[in-house]
Amino acid sequence: MKTTRLITSLLASALCTGTSLAAGDTLKDTAVLANLRQKYPSTVFKSVTATNLPGIYEVVMGKNVAYVEESGRYFLFGHLFDMQTQTDLTEGKIMAEQVAKIDFNSLPLKDAITIVRGDGSRKVAIFSDPDCPYCKQLENNIANLTNVTIYLFMFPIDQLHPQAKTKAVAVWCSADKAKAWEGLMRRNEIPTGSCEHPIDRNVALAESLGINGTPTVILPDGSIIPGAPSAAKLEQMLNQATGKVAKR
Repeated sequence: MKTTRLITSLLASALCTGTSLAAGDTLKDTAVLANLRQKYPSTVFKSVTATNLPGIYEVVMGKNVAYVEESGRYFLFGHLFDMQTQTDLTEGKIMAEQVAKIDFNSLPLKDAITIVRGDGSRKVAIFSDPDCPYCKQLENNIANLTNVTIYLFMFPIDQLHPQAKTKAVAVWCSADKAKAWEGLMRRNEIPTGSCEHPIDRNVALAESLGINGTPTVILPDGSIIPGAPSAAKLEQMLNQATGKVAKR
C-alpha cells in the first residue's frame, strides 16, 4: 500500500538522520492551516502543527487527527509512532481531542441503515463514506461481528469523494438498504436510483458532532473511535461500553 510505504519511508528517514524539527514555525503552520481552510471550506480544521517529519504537518479536524503535506493535496490517515520512545504520538492527541462524548440515545436512528446480527443486543453507530477505503477496511473487519445492531449513517465527504453522495443516495433508495450497502462496500456493486433521503441531514449531524473523518465509530456509552479498529479491538471496546451502559 502506497500510504504505508510512504509512512514507513518517512519514519525511517527521521530515525536514521536523527532529524528533530521544532513544531514552532508558527507562521508556516498558520499558512498551511489557511490553505487547508481555503481548499476544504466545509471541513472544520482546528489546528495545524509541524511534526518531526520534514514537510509533514499534523492536522486536527474536529475530533480526528490526520497528517498532510504543505500543499494540502495529500492526506495520511493513521498513527504516527516514535520508535525510539515506543510512543504512539497520534493516540495521545486523539484522546486529548475526545474528552466529550456523544449521547448515543440522541442520535436520529431513523436516518441510519439498521443492520441486525444475531440477537442484536449490543449497539454501535458508524459514520461511513461509500468511497472511503478505510470504511471498506472497517466493513471487512466487522464482517464477523455478531449479536449487534449496527446503525450505519452514510456520511459522504464531497471534498474527498465527489461521487460518494450519489452512491449513498442510491443505497438508501434500494429495496434492501443493508444488502445494497454490503454489496457496494465489499464487492463494489454500485446501485442506482434516487428518492427522498437523509444524506444531507447526516452530513449536518456529523458536522454538529465534530465528526470530520470516516469511518467514525460511536459506542453505546458515547465513546468515539476514529478510523478502522481491528475486529478484536472493536469487540473489546464494544463489550466494555455495553457493560458500562448496563450498570447505569
